[in-house]
Amino acid sequence: MSVVLTDINNHLGIITINSERSLNALSLEIVEALQQTLLEWQNNDNIKCIFLQGAGTKAFCAGGDIRQVRQAIEEQKLIDPNQVPPLCTKYFITEYSVDYLIHTYSKPIVVWGDGIVMGGGLGLLAGASHRIVTERSILAMPEISIGLYPDVGASYFLNQMPSAYGLYLGMTGTRFDGVDAMFLGIADYYLPSTVKEEIISALAKESDKANIEDIIANILTNASVNKADLPASKAKAHHALISKLEEVKSVQEFLDIISPEAEKDQWVADGYSFLTKGSPSSVFVIFKQLMDSKHYSLEEVFRSELNLTCQFTIHPDFSEGVRALLIDKDQSPKWSPNSISKVTSAWVESHFSPLWSEDTHPFSNLKQ
Repeated sequence: MSVVLTDINNHLGIITINSERSLNALSLEIVEALQQTLLEWQNNDNIKCIFLQGAGTKAFCAGGDIRQVRQAIEEQKLIDPNQVPPLCTKYFITEYSVDYLIHTYSKPIVVWGDGIVMGGGLGLLAGASHRIVTERSILAMPEISIGLYPDVGASYFLNQMPSAYGLYLGMTGTRFDGVDAMFLGIADYYLPSTVKEEIISALAKESDKANIEDIIANILTNASVNKADLPASKAKAHHALISKLEEVKSVQEFLDIISPEAEKDQWVADGYSFLTKGSPSSVFVIFKQLMDSKHYSLEEVFRSELNLTCQFTIHPDFSEGVRALLIDKDQSPKWSPNSISKVTSAWVESHFSPLWSEDTHPFSNLKQ
């Protein structure tokens, strides 16, 4: 069975990530199929709009297939541990190319962000022209728990969030719901999960119209839950705390602000626990990457992220984090170094060392 299903209904192209058992995690095969379909449909004048969804009801997409990536890392260690595994380079180039393509696509893309939308799934949602969440949506960039950092364009879309919410969510991996996503500007429409087929039918029926963007907006707005009926946003309720993080200049300043709050606030405690159990190296790398990329263009973000992610494949914590969380599932990663106090600035900087020259970078030709 194909890992990506496609269908054309009138002038509506429908793409389904078809890996329900893995919560639609993005394997190399899936991102290659997504890239091929999006490129083909961008040049197909018969298709006016695209609807992107995940198979099943549990997840739009739970992230990247990092088991596949880790296996490549472990195999490469036996050959040359200082060399980025070729499969990893290919995987991340393709995944980020898909994300960038969605951000810059010439036709409207509607993403049905129902259920779990994390990591690579949030990367797909973030760049779409019409981003839908539901009462079942659970979103997060939880990479700190696997010794990585929020990638897939997160250096861009986290920094687009109000106040210092992007920094907080990136550092703590805090989960947020559909109402939070609307407040944070990462989603555009909050719809009941029961209306998906009605939306697809309506989009297909109207997809031949010249003013398709306006029609999509009207269809989704009319189906949206009334704002007065939405529950309160937990993220919004913590604005006073988040605003204190706007001027922090170091990891220690960040910790000094949220640590006392974690003792009396469960929402903060959950995020703080995630941070303190995560990779100490990732804590510092995430902070530096989000600080450095505050004013990056989308193209600069993907160039920097590709280099940084490939560096993570030859640093120890990424593979170890995946092992502990998803392979052996012992939940006891042996981080290197194993505490925040032992992370040196030289070690952090080594993650940012260029793997390519400016001219040979795989994304050197991304349009400005």
